[in-house]
Amino acid sequence: MSAQRKFFASGKTRDVKWRKQQLRAFGEGLRKWEKPLCDALRTDLHKCYEEAYMTEIGLVYAEIADAVRHVDRWARRRRRPTPLTGLPSSGFIVREPLGCSLIVSPWNYPVQLLLNPLVGAVAAGCTAILKPSPYVPTVSKVLGDFIEDTFPEEYVAVVQGNREVNAKLFATRFDLVFFTGSPELARKVAAAQAPYLTPMVLELGGKSPCIVDRDADLTVAARRIAWGKCLNSGQTCIAPDYLFLHEDIKDAFVEAFKKELHILYPDGTEHSDKYVHIVRDAAFERITSYLNDGRVLCGGRFDAASRWVEPTLLGGVSPDSPVMQEEIFGPIFPVMTFRERSEVADFVTSREKPLAFYYFGKSKAAWDLIARTSSGGACINDTIMHIANPNLPFGGVGNSGMGSYHSERSFLAFTHERAVVKTPTWIDLKFRYMPYSLFGLIKKMM
Repeated sequence: MSAQRKFFASGKTRDVKWRKQQLRAFGEGLRKWEKPLCDALRTDLHKCYEEAYMTEIGLVYAEIADAVRHVDRWARRRRRPTPLTGLPSSGFIVREPLGCSLIVSPWNYPVQLLLNPLVGAVAAGCTAILKPSPYVPTVSKVLGDFIEDTFPEEYVAVVQGNREVNAKLFATRFDLVFFTGSPELARKVAAAQAPYLTPMVLELGGKSPCIVDRDADLTVAARRIAWGKCLNSGQTCIAPDYLFLHEDIKDAFVEAFKKELHILYPDGTEHSDKYVHIVRDAAFERITSYLNDGRVLCGGRFDAASRWVEPTLLGGVSPDSPVMQEEIFGPIFPVMTFRERSEVADFVTSREKPLAFYYFGKSKAAWDLIARTSSGGACINDTIMHIANPNLPFGGVGNSGMGSYHSERSFLAFTHERAVVKTPTWIDLKFRYMPYSLFGLIKKMM
């Protein structure tokens, strides 16, 4: 921190041309370390190259290219209109880097969720200390080697370790903390940084509902929902967490889901090299315990040795059961039914605000439900894909997070917009000075 504060104070990071050089070096470094990172993802998460590239590496490439292309425009000084009462002054917004930042990433997408925020930090002109997850040790080691090979430590550094290291980091004063993880840990981070009034971006999670209405295209819905739930084996903060099926189509959807799952994995998921396994034993035990909360409609098998859990639909669940109270973060899919859409709105709004909201059916009903609920993001007749559009903000609301990022919003997350007024000296209007002799006129102008 001492070295980074000294480096930031030197003013070197304020040069936009220099930032672009660092972004290009970032991209070149990622190309150099792409294979080791993908190999590490395979080791720690059983993640295939295709999924590693689509959900991790490729997104970082795109974010870097976008920043290189647009950072000159993002960083430039902006002139803003001046009201009549402020003339002849001129108003400006100066976008300046916040300073020394801390970026903490989770284990589920350990490359993307560490490096994408770093793109914003580099583009904005901040320094960064990166803290990867100890639950994916191979990936975290390669990430550390990649960053050390690409950036000087006084500019970007990686700190490895467990909860004790986290506690020391969270107790250190930063100019911004960018944290991705659970709401429980986010509260500890916020409490530790509260004495410093540190601005924060919190990307959290929650139980994201997935509603399938009676007029939905069941084949398409089943395919997209199965894909969204199986992606990273459900270990995704925006994975559809539970299903709300219209009671008229429940049985038909279950059959469609089974069929689409077989198309995705013709030989099953147990030995598929395209299916991610659960990250660690404690998570495996928690996820498989949910099978006791309902009746298996399909799936239900698991293997402790490989931490494989089969995609599972679980019927007959109670809203008060653990599987409906806790974020699942795995391939277990509790199923509930509804008759009227108002039941869905009432249920969703009675709980913490989720990170994502998914609806399959007609657009009018979808927009109606979106207007009656709140979530970080939403998809109509799709899952997951709102995160793939860099022109949309990605972030949570309430218990699912605060702040957003991607593209220019990543830049802004690490930026302070400073208001500047420039006033000429060739004229000095007297109306603002005591004894306010022109107050009546000024009052009419305001």
